[in-house]
Amino acid sequence: QVQLVESGGGLVQAGGSLRLSCAASESTATINAMGWYRQAPGKQRELVAGISRSGSTNYADSVKGRFTISRDNAKNTVYLQMNSLEPEDTAVYYCNARSLVPYQYDYWGQGTQVTVSS
Repeated sequence: QVQLVESGGGLVQAGGSLRLSCAASESTATINAMGWYRQAPGKQRELVAGISRSGSTNYADSVKGRFTISRDNAKNTVYLQMNSLEPEDTAVYYCNARSLVPYQYDYWGQGTQVTVSS
């Protein structure tokens, strides 16, 4: 099974930057895509950014132009560079890995808190 460990969260002022990292276990051969979700209290968990095995990316409209997802296959790590952070970005950020074989299954990291102050 795939294990995901996130790091890089913290407290920053509005306009600041953070880079989140998600290190995956070596058993990633069946993973189709990885991404970052976030969930604020009382809100639905939402997709922030995703990256497929082929390298295709997609972003939530709210973070386009500010966040960048990338990967380092040699290190089995996915990153989320977050710039121009806003208070609305405050949430717990979760790394996600999606497998499609033999059926769709999502693996989740433990979550890392991102807090953006005004």
